[in-house]
Amino acid sequence: MNHNMAGYLFVMALVTYLIRVLPLTLFRKEIKNVTFRSFLHYVPFVTLSVMTVPAIFFATTNLWAGVAAFFIAIFLAYRGRSLFQVAAGACMVVFILEIII
Repeated sequence: MNHNMAGYLFVMALVTYLIRVLPLTLFRKEIKNVTFRSFLHYVPFVTLSVMTVPAIFFATTNLWAGVAAFFIAIFLAYRGRSLFQVAAGACMVVFILEIII
């Protein structure tokens, strides 16, 4: 196989550039559509969730440790704990379950 690294880099740079420039050129005025504004508001959260949630389950050697950490993190977040406390609680659950199991 002949890989053209310069071509790959060019396509990556072009796509990255277009993603950042197109909104600036297409939307000159303030977006007033409530539905579209709420969609744009939730895009970062959905993107972060899509990248994070699968990693929670498969980053551990035992799937059940990841599942337990996921539910502990949801519980702590629901109780209003800080992001650091939620992450630390999930890590402690994984650490303890990895030792036990």
